[in-house]
Amino acid sequence: MNGNGTFEKIINAFNRYYDISTENIAGPFCAEAVFKSHGEQYFLVKSAKLADIDSNDFVFFCDCSNCGSCDDEKMNDCNKCYDHNERVLHDDCAEPVSVCLSCAKLEEIAAAAWERGLSRVSPYYGHRNSDVTLVLFADRISSEALKKIKQLNYYKSYAFGLYGWSGFRLLAYEASTGRTVTNRRGADLKKLVGNL
Repeated sequence: MNGNGTFEKIINAFNRYYDISTENIAGPFCAEAVFKSHGEQYFLVKSAKLADIDSNDFVFFCDCSNCGSCDDEKMNDCNKCYDHNERVLHDDCAEPVSVCLSCAKLEEIAAAAWERGLSRVSPYYGHRNSDVTLVLFADRISSEALKKIKQLNYYKSYAFGLYGWSGFRLLAYEASTGRTVTNRRGADLKKLVGNL
């Protein structure tokens, strides 16, 4: 994690309503959070139940500060010289460099979160929605990845929507600038990290 604790603050922002787990989490994620809500509708008495309503949110946290993801084309975008997969100090550089998150690495992490989130969905007549949320933290994010974050969208309906749906929300935090970027569905997540 980073030195000033920003990533820990982001995880703690979810602590009020989500069950957070940081132990035994498979990569590339360093933490997961789950929110489950169950509601029932009934007519006059509870034995005359009309509907079950289940809503879930599976959140995956990824700290990309130490993952090398820029390729040769992105070196100019990052404005630093470095070896892949490492933070290094070259002879002609004055300070250690931070690796930026590339578009390819972003797509790889997002696809992993989507697949892992969908594997936990149990659609049935009372299932309303199960959203998958990815929260990324990176020292630097390439300009192409910033554009891709805004466009990234996954959606799946179950039995033509009768058994609910799943949507994908994404929030990326760039530590070097303090910038927060989301996709269209993740716009409401900015409130959680707005005061960092």
